Amino acid sequence: MEEMKMNVRPTGNRGNWAKKAPAVAELGKKPPQALDLEEAVLGALMLEKDALTTVIDILRPTSFYKEAHQRIFKAILALFDKSEPIDILTVTHELRESGELELAGGAYYVTQLTTRVNSAANIEYHARIITENSIKRDLISISSEVLSSAFEDTTDVFELLDKTEAKLYEVSESNIRKNFDDMRSLMHQAIKELEEKRKQTDGLTGVPSGMTALDRVTSGWQKSDLIILAARPAMGKTAFVLSCLRNAAVDFKKGVAIFSLEMSSLQLVNRLISSEAELDSEKIKKGSLEDYEWAQLNHKISKLTEAPIFIDDTPGLSIRELRTKCRRLKAQYDIQMIIIDYLQLMSGNAEGKGGGNREQEIASISRAMKMLAKELNVPVIALSQLSRAVETRGGDKRPQLSDLRESGSIEQDADMVLFLYRPEYYGITEDEMGNPTAGVGEVIIAKHRNGSLENVQLKFIGKYTKFTNLDSDFGGDGGFNALPNSSFDTETPGAIRLGSRMNDGSNGGGGGFPASGFDEEPPF
Repeated sequence: MEEMKMNVRPTGNRGNWAKKAPAVAELGKKPPQALDLEEAVLGALMLEKDALTTVIDILRPTSFYKEAHQRIFKAILALFDKSEPIDILTVTHELRESGELELAGGAYYVTQLTTRVNSAANIEYHARIITENSIKRDLISISSEVLSSAFEDTTDVFELLDKTEAKLYEVSESNIRKNFDDMRSLMHQAIKELEEKRKQTDGLTGVPSGMTALDRVTSGWQKSDLIILAARPAMGKTAFVLSCLRNAAVDFKKGVAIFSLEMSSLQLVNRLISSEAELDSEKIKKGSLEDYEWAQLNHKISKLTEAPIFIDDTPGLSIRELRTKCRRLKAQYDIQMIIIDYLQLMSGNAEGKGGGNREQEIASISRAMKMLAKELNVPVIALSQLSRAVETRGGDKRPQLSDLRESGSIEQDADMVLFLYRPEYYGITEDEMGNPTAGVGEVIIAKHRNGSLENVQLKFIGKYTKFTNLDSDFGGDGGFNALPNSSFDTETPGAIRLGSRMNDGSNGGGGGFPASGFDEEPPF
């Protein structure tokens, strides 16, 4: 039994196996291991030069149970990194240079490993068995730690639950990696997706925003995309994402999760109620509703009540907590979109605190968000603040990519960067075409990895805290035919404006002219 304790391997961040061995020994069982296969794999790696490329994605030094084998495998990896040949002599030399030859069993032991196998024919199969045993040992270690902590009266059960889930995910993430795909399978998948897209008569291939002009450019928020929505305070970032969230969940029945680090859940719900029922947000806040307004509220929020919307207002949310909660929501409710309001209020993982500056922390958060979008295969929309450079700039104060706060990696990691801009906020009453800017918000697509860059104009209704299509006041069908005597409502910005660069289409929609029988654009 003493021998067993000596051979138990260290696991680095996943706990000290020397401390966990007694718990295993008490059960009278040896930790899962396959020493003969470990010897065979190491021998094969020193016999055939191409063997390492077969197992390098499967094995790590900690996959080996015996400490001497871990050291030998590290020496093999070191030689591989330096593009040097791998054989008995070079591995022995590398171990001697690093001062670990005796700890690895000596030159004779390294030489003896090559007698355990004749070729590397079955090395991948052997490597996977070694990895499976390594995973089992990690699970035993985690279980032992959970068992010990669960018996302690001072243990915070929710903290223990979170730590356990994080460790289990770490084991899964570090051992189960996606392999490459061959062209045949990728082509088959691509054709299948094209056939499905062909059935989409509305041209939407992602989660719809409900803003016709915006969806025309993006085809909806695309799976695995990280979308950054940035603006200065009071531009309506939260109002915009809530409008998109509402449209996706209510109109298209898509499950949406929003993590609000700035506003409480009830504040968000009140905004949604104001927008859905079209009641003044100030009245909602004060509760000063007339009887007919109560009836209007109860009538209009029924769809909102049943919508698959999930709100989390945990303050100071870390990226690990976000990832954990999103995985649960995806597994339980199959959410199709994630919104974070907003990025700068998030914190990095606990172990990273104090290890770097805020810019590095934001960089790690943005990278983790992109990884989350790919892992769950859903669009992730993260709100972000812009620097004060926008305010000090002259002219129309339109934001640009260099205005993103705290980290250039936000721009680098994002698949799309959108800026929200309302000219009337800066006292600009007319645009360059002489049209009034009251009630008009502009979505500037500054980066679009898989599409064009456009400026899309929307209607902003401040008292309802919502964004909608510019032509939403034209009637139920959104067309000019709904207007009495074909006249234009000059008091409604949406009725007299063209969507920026979006009026080329003939099928209508927000920001452009719907098909209405006009041969030419109406004169303004």
